[in-house]
Amino acid sequence: MKEKKVSAEAHALERVVTAAREVQAASLRLEAHYAGDPHEQPSTLALARFAAAMQELKDAREAFDALLEKTDLTSPRRQSHE
Repeated sequence: MKEKKVSAEAHALERVVTAAREVQAASLRLEAHYAGDPHEQPSTLALARFAAAMQELKDAREAFDALLEKTDLTSPRRQSHE
């Protein structure tokens, strides 16, 4: 079975999607917690998971944006317009 070579852009986008799913899952856990008892604080672990997921999403988006900017600067189409 041949393994497909994945482009850097596809890998970076996959990282963003995975991070977004983690944020959504952590957010849903917090929502479920508050639905059960809105006055009780969620656990430190639940808050830390949410914060970590948000940070990973931020980092993944920044890396993706930087990769696209780098790719755009080196693309033949871009160079021919300068």
